[in-house]
Formats: sequence, structure tokens, C-alpha cells
Amino acid sequence: MAASIGFLGLALKSLPVGTAYAVWTGVGTVGTTVLGIYLFNEPAMSLRLACIGLILSGIIGLRLTS
Repeated sequence: MAASIGFLGLALKSLPVGTAYAVWTGVGTVGTTVLGIYLFNEPAMSLRLACIGLILSGIIGLRLTS
């Protein structure tokens, strides 16, 4: 957790606060979901994967426009 907040601090040096926080939470959400699928055999339904794709596209869009 400390490393995660440290990386958020690094991101704040080059991104606005709102964008950095949105990217930080999005990456955490995607990472947690992917680990849940991989480690705990949670279902990887197509709708779930599509939603992860939407989160990733939002992260990329925010990063490209900042």
C-alpha cells in the first residue's frame, strides 16, 4: 500500500490531481479484478472482461488528454 501511494505521488508530478487519482483507482480496480480471476478462479465472463476494457480505455483516454 505504501508503494502504491508513493507511485501516486510520482504521478502527481506530471498529471493533474483528478486525472492521477482516476488512473490510480482504475489501475487498482483492474489489477484487483484480474488477480481475482487468476488467483481465486472468479468467473471471467465476457461482460466482465468488456467492463475491464472500458476502464482501461478510460484510463488511456485520460492519460492521452492530460
